[in-house]
Amino acid sequence: MGCNHDCSSCSSACGEEKDLHEKLNEFSSVGKVIAVVSGKGGVGKSMVTSMLAVTLRRMGKKVAILDADITGPSIPKAFGISKKCVGNELGILPAITETGIEMISINLLLKNETDPVVWRAPMISGTVKQFWSDVLWNDVDYMLVDMPPGTGDVPLTVFQSIPVDGIIVVASPQELVGMIVEKAVKMARMMDIPILGLVENMSYFCCTECGKRHAVFGDSHIEDIAERYDTKVLAKLPIDPELAEKIDSGRAEAFDGGYLDEAAAELDEMLNN
Repeated sequence: MGCNHDCSSCSSACGEEKDLHEKLNEFSSVGKVIAVVSGKGGVGKSMVTSMLAVTLRRMGKKVAILDADITGPSIPKAFGISKKCVGNELGILPAITETGIEMISINLLLKNETDPVVWRAPMISGTVKQFWSDVLWNDVDYMLVDMPPGTGDVPLTVFQSIPVDGIIVVASPQELVGMIVEKAVKMARMMDIPILGLVENMSYFCCTECGKRHAVFGDSHIEDIAERYDTKVLAKLPIDPELAEKIDSGRAEAFDGGYLDEAAAELDEMLNN
């Protein structure tokens, strides 16, 4: 009695499922949402996000990136974007890369991109929600959410506030990281978010002289984790200095090689069939 059907601030156990998702801007259109996560930092999550966005764009898809790593944003730098985002009476206009990838990041709103974001968790979470609800996303087929590492407040906010269709977990070969990967996988399972697959970065180095692959960081255990959680390995990415240089110099859209071609095609089929 007296229910206004707004469950966001209601503590009553009325038996109805509460939908905590933030509303998308009424002038926006977003298809599938994929969150790219990692159990720890430094495994190349943002690089994988950038590469996957470029690969999907090359397939003819309309792609967007929501940079949810508020305290450590790196997506604009990977694409060489420094022009600040602006807004109008309808919402915030996302930045657009040379090939048409839309993006939003806190670095595109700060006065100086090197200014630190010294905010408490509620403000950071609120910003992530606004990136979903206040930005004018234009007929996006795939939105990639570049998540901060770990299983803390922001990943929880994303999983609860944004209708995520699935996650990709990025890992490196070390056993310790493998254990941390399982934490990210278990969090997704707890939140009832589908796990689309695993990507192992820095999996090997291919010697240009002998042509052999060398496991610089030890033998891979990613297949064991994938089997344990009934998911798949989408890709194993090499240590590629040329790729790293292009990402670091803001030329993500110029990378060579089809490292994620099969993974992108598989994701497209998985999410649309």
